[in-house]
Amino acid sequence: MEKYQTLFFDVDDTLLNFAAAERDALRLLFANYQLPFTSEHETHYKTINQKLWQSYENGQMSREQVLNTRFSLLLETYGQQEDGRMMETKYRHFLEKGHELMEGAFELISNLHHHHDLYIVTNGVSTTQYKRLRSAKLDHFFKDIFVSEDTGYQKPMKAFFDYVFARIPHFSDKKGLIIGDSLTADIKGGQQAGLDTCWFNPSRKHNETTIHPTYEIHHLEELYPILK
Repeated sequence: MEKYQTLFFDVDDTLLNFAAAERDALRLLFANYQLPFTSEHETHYKTINQKLWQSYENGQMSREQVLNTRFSLLLETYGQQEDGRMMETKYRHFLEKGHELMEGAFELISNLHHHHDLYIVTNGVSTTQYKRLRSAKLDHFFKDIFVSEDTGYQKPMKAFFDYVFARIPHFSDKKGLIIGDSLTADIKGGQQAGLDTCWFNPSRKHNETTIHPTYEIHHLEELYPILK
C-alpha cells in the first residue's frame, strides 16, 4: 500500500524550468520591439512580476490585472512607451515555447504514474501551461490538469483545492501529497487544504517564513523514499 496515492505537482520551477523559459521569452520580446534588454531589465521585471503575482495569490488583484499591468509598469520605469497589453500577448507567445524540464522531472513522472494518481495544480494562464506540458511530453502522465484560470481560484486559496478534490473520485486528503517550489502558494495552500506537503528547494533557500512543509527536498529523486 502506497503511503501517498494522490500526488499534486506544481509546474513552474518544479517540473519545468520557468526561469529559463522566462529569460528566453523576455529576450525575444525585447528584440521584437527593438528595445535594449539587460540584466537590469530582467531583474526589474522579475521584481515587478513577483509583487503582482503575490497580490494575485493574496486575492488582491485579478489575473487579468497582473498580465495587463506588468509590462506597462516595467517600461514606465525606463521612460519607454509601448502597449503593455500587446507586449503581454507577444510575450505569452514566446513563453509557450519554453518547455525545458527540471533535472530528473521526466524520469520521475514517467515512473510515478504507474503506481500513483498524478495531477497538475498550477497558477497561471491555461493555454500557456497546457502547451508547455504538451511540448515537454508530460501532459499524458497526469489524470487531470488544474490551472487557476480554469478553476476560478488560485493557490493558496482553499477554494482552489476544494475545486480540485471535488473532481477526483474517492479522494482522501490523508493519501495526498503536494510537491512544489513555492512556500506561499504550494505549501501554504496544501496545508490549508489538509494535505501533507513537500517543498522542492533546489537552490537551498533559507525558509524565513512561518510556513513549515512536511518534507523538503533539493533534488526531485529525493521524492522516492518519501513515497515508500
